[in-house]
Amino acid sequence: MVKTASNHDIAAVDLTAVVVAVTDEEPRVLVNRLPRGLHALPSGPLEPDHRTLGAGLRAWVEQQTGTRLGYVEQLYTFGDSGRAEGGDRDRRHLSIGYLALTREAGANLPAQAAWIDWYRYVPWEDWRRGRPVLLDQVQKLLGRWASAGATRELKAARRLRVGLAFGCDGASWSDERVLERYELLYEAGLVPEAHRDGAAVWAKPEEVPAGADAMLSDHRRILATAIARLRGKIKYRPVVFELMPPGFTLLQLQRAVEALSGMRLHKQNFRRLVEQQGLVEETGQIVTATGGRPAREVRFRQEVVLERLAPGVRIPTTRERD
Repeated sequence: MVKTASNHDIAAVDLTAVVVAVTDEEPRVLVNRLPRGLHALPSGPLEPDHRTLGAGLRAWVEQQTGTRLGYVEQLYTFGDSGRAEGGDRDRRHLSIGYLALTREAGANLPAQAAWIDWYRYVPWEDWRRGRPVLLDQVQKLLGRWASAGATRELKAARRLRVGLAFGCDGASWSDERVLERYELLYEAGLVPEAHRDGAAVWAKPEEVPAGADAMLSDHRRILATAIARLRGKIKYRPVVFELMPPGFTLLQLQRAVEALSGMRLHKQNFRRLVEQQGLVEETGQIVTATGGRPAREVRFRQEVVLERLAPGVRIPTTRERD
């Protein structure tokens, strides 16, 4: 808690975790299910007995979900006025977001905690089965919002932002613009959080597209930030292996990368890139429970982090055809 000289509270500092796992070829995020139906990321206030921010975060996640965190990195500090729960403007709420990577298997969760597919909150981000149907409605509404700008310059600026974020009007879709897309939807009033926060928005509440779940406070914004960070980072750092078991097949690795990026990848191109970069090595084991032909088991080659500055999983630009 941050205080003035008169000892009045002016800000509350929360620690919020986006805990990610990939299970059964789906990207999953750890949430707490609240009594009123909303989902919330594991979070809690920074307490005086927390030695560090990271220690405080780990303590809250373990207390609320029973999960001990491994890989953790700080995302961003969120502090926009009016974007706290219920649009509380009496006090500034600061939330320090973190990204944590783990494996879901074997975790015993308390009743209120659950692993949920992150595309439940951002369904327009999943292109693995083709262009999401929801995007047609979203882009139509955003086009109307852009045209409603008060000046010619504002209309042009909005159209440019929509085109770059959502890959329309000649622009290509970028899997890393997750936060930009969510922020545009918030600004136009096309997510429930904007209306709940009392933001000045263009759309009416009944115009909010159905098909995506809201989250507590600013948690969907924090989630969008984490997805964007992770999608970018897997291309230049070997963080995806934090989500893999000790031994896995190349197809399992490909499906994990596809789950995170929201794109289907060309199988042969992906395997060629992984092998060229020396990211994995064979264990000598054969995996038969693949649903197809037996496959060679591989593991992450730890030495790669000493050999190259950016040993990530390069995502092939050519998608696998439906």
